[in-house]
Amino acid sequence: MSRASKITMAATGLGAIGVVCFVHWAQENDRAAMHRGVERDMEKQRIRHERQAEFEMQKALEREYLKLQTVTSTTDDPKSTIQNPSPGT
Repeated sequence: MSRASKITMAATGLGAIGVVCFVHWAQENDRAAMHRGVERDMEKQRIRHERQAEFEMQKALEREYLKLQTVTSTTDDPKSTIQNPSPGT
């Protein structure tokens, strides 16, 4: 084999190995990026569930407080008052 053909063969082999390594690296990066997206989505869902639970708890507390208190609106007619009957009367 001539020297030029040996150099061409080596360059072609190295190029092929480089392409295979690059494709493997790109696939691993894509897979890692997709996994990070899944982790972000799971974290967003967890936060959304926590906020929903907090909202439900606040609504329950509001209902309990409205049972015990008289609430006066500050934006409507100053004479309007919301009165909730107490459970004992």
